[in-house]
Amino acid sequence: MTGRDLRQAPRGKIMSVPVPNYPTPLGMLKGKTVVVTAAAGTGIGFAVAKRAAEEGARVLISDFHERRLGEAADRIAAEVGCARPATFVCDVTQQDHVDGLRDAALAALGKVDVLINNAGLGGEVPVVDMTDEQWSRVLDVTLTSLFRMTRAFMPAMYAAKSGVMVNNASVLGWRAQKGQAHYAAAKAGVMAFTRCAAVEAAEHGVRINAVSPSLAMHPFLAKVTTEEMLAELVKTEAYGRPAEVWEVANVMLFLASDLSSYMTGEVVSVSSQRA
Repeated sequence: MTGRDLRQAPRGKIMSVPVPNYPTPLGMLKGKTVVVTAAAGTGIGFAVAKRAAEEGARVLISDFHERRLGEAADRIAAEVGCARPATFVCDVTQQDHVDGLRDAALAALGKVDVLINNAGLGGEVPVVDMTDEQWSRVLDVTLTSLFRMTRAFMPAMYAAKSGVMVNNASVLGWRAQKGQAHYAAAKAGVMAFTRCAAVEAAEHGVRINAVSPSLAMHPFLAKVTTEEMLAELVKTEAYGRPAEVWEVANVMLFLASDLSSYMTGEVVSVSSQRA
């Protein structure tokens, strides 16, 4: 079943709401510099990097996968018609890589106005079968890496008395789903970390917020999740379809822009799930 098939999956008497038109750029980030982690491939990270470039930002993208990272930069340049984004290969579980990303970003961009922390790792396994390694790996990539990245980029933003960080959480930080205890715990941690770090950063003129998506459809998700599970997840969405990755990216860009200047420590749900 493809992403298009899922959007058209029957939901009793509720029809799927059509996907809206792709947004017209408004210059929301004109003159800004943006760093995006986990931006290779076809997921939310790539979508937000592309949308940032469309909105006028100079962008550096990072990922662990060197080949796909290069391909993502080429795609953004070709599809947006902008300069090719700078790239940096980074394993977010390694502090020296994270520090290297920070240094490369400051060298390439001069300053970092926006850091979008998108790295995360999921998986489905019952608690009774979960190993220490499975638990620790998901928390390291999804939560501890966020701490490392925030700690690395904070000093320059503090010195500039400005800057924005946008973190990628999940509705599973609030809601239960079988087989997702490690991922849900990590995403709940992302939410709590966002709130606490934001209170500390506020006095330095730095804002930190997060988005909490429910279901954003892209080819990689379809590859690692069964058709049955995806169909069940679609049924919980009031619109009868998953979000497009750029619909989540739009909210991240709003939080990155000056339009959200009074918001910090917030976790914004990007979903059509029923309460």
